[in-house]
Amino acid sequence: MSYNTRTNTSTYTVVDIRKTFESCEADLRTIARRTGKWTPAYVSDIMHDVIKLAENGYLEVLSIALKRRSNDYIIRAAKFTVNDNGSALESERAGRNNDWEDIDDTYLTVYLTYSSEWHNLSTSQKRDFQNNNNFKISWTTTSDDTSFSHLSSSRAQLYGSKGYEVQKTNFK
Repeated sequence: MSYNTRTNTSTYTVVDIRKTFESCEADLRTIARRTGKWTPAYVSDIMHDVIKLAENGYLEVLSIALKRRSNDYIIRAAKFTVNDNGSALESERAGRNNDWEDIDDTYLTVYLTYSSEWHNLSTSQKRDFQNNNNFKISWTTTSDDTSFSHLSSSRAQLYGSKGYEVQKTNFK
């Protein structure tokens, strides 16, 4: 008889999750400011919801994309992928978003990829979670291709604290 076991030796806390997402928030704020597409208040609303999801193990990926308004073509994007069993003890410096710019006829959009734990919740449990955590955004489903496969990708910063990591990938 054989047993498969998985040992998670991570010692991160909710504080480490929040600390890790501070760098992601700094990136989103810079992108919003450089493109002129979102207000600081809107970025705060996004991050409020993202952090609540992350603290509860419900988030896999946060993505942001700059799209043409006329045809919804994605010009560039960034993905922030969660690894809750990493080895990073601290974050790299946020930034390197100077190539995001305010282009006419464009808008920013944000995508969330949820974990299997989220998908295992009932519709009622999901609604209660959002209500109990005062979600700011009315999140909806999308048919957009969030692989951004038509763009070139490059690894960017690794944000982390005590084994909780978020890997940023840029797409151009």
